[in-house]
Amino acid sequence: MRSVRQNYKNSTKLTVARTGIAALALAALVSGCAAGADSTPAKPAPAPVLDAAAKLRVAQAARAAAAKRWGLASTPLAAPSAPARKPVIEFRDGFEVEDGEGLPPVFTTIPTKDKVVFLTIDDGAEKDPAFLRMMSDLKIPYTAFLSDYLVKEDYGYFRKMRDRGVVLNNHTLHHPYLPGLSYARQKHEICGMQDVIEKQFGKRPTLFRPPFGNYNEDTLRAAKSCGVKAVPLWNEEIFVDHWEYREWDRDLHPGDIVLSHFRGKEDWKGSMADMVRRFMKMVTDKGYAVARLEDYL
Repeated sequence: MRSVRQNYKNSTKLTVARTGIAALALAALVSGCAAGADSTPAKPAPAPVLDAAAKLRVAQAARAAAAKRWGLASTPLAAPSAPARKPVIEFRDGFEVEDGEGLPPVFTTIPTKDKVVFLTIDDGAEKDPAFLRMMSDLKIPYTAFLSDYLVKEDYGYFRKMRDRGVVLNNHTLHHPYLPGLSYARQKHEICGMQDVIEKQFGKRPTLFRPPFGNYNEDTLRAAKSCGVKAVPLWNEEIFVDHWEYREWDRDLHPGDIVLSHFRGKEDWKGSMADMVRRFMKMVTDKGYAVARLEDYL
């Protein structure tokens, strides 16, 4: 009798267990059917679309952080958009040559009302990796004018510069005093550097700066013969420890072209980064932004 009652209890437990399993299976099936009612997976919420003002704020915040990392006194101001209509570039008064019609104009300032200046750096003697990182982090545009006798030691450094968006231009092969040379020798210096830049960096320059800012009519004729369109000089020069000015008022003006050089502690009382800090302090304190020279030519 005990055996019958025990068998009955075991049978009852088994029935209850099977019933529970069936209930769980049914619940899973119902849940699966509910999920399958819409086979399209849930899409993530779209990222917020930033308007132009928001993008500018984000960019300025990143620039402010970079300015702090690099020890700038204040955050560089953002340059305006490139002008839709390029300014007309002509010879600066007093910088003409006798028969200059059709020759590349020589100038020291871009005619613009934008409160911008343009940084240009000459020769290529110093090859400081920190300078490349600094200018990329801060997004400060500049234009380079290179001489082959200095850059040939490390073309790779200037390829990195090019890859960061810097335009590489012509400053002759050997940095001679050009007016003391014949037309043929001037042409060799200028057009030879055009060939070097095209071969090493992939693009033939359209800008040329004569060494020391000295030139004559032969200089400009030689430059034009190998593709030069303009000859920007400068209105101010920035060193690591001081500024020099062309104008009597010793001040910055809208559209001024500023000169510096690739120099380090062997030649200066500081580094390229120190030069940039001094340059940016003056420019920013006076309410100017640094713009890309090529955007205005």
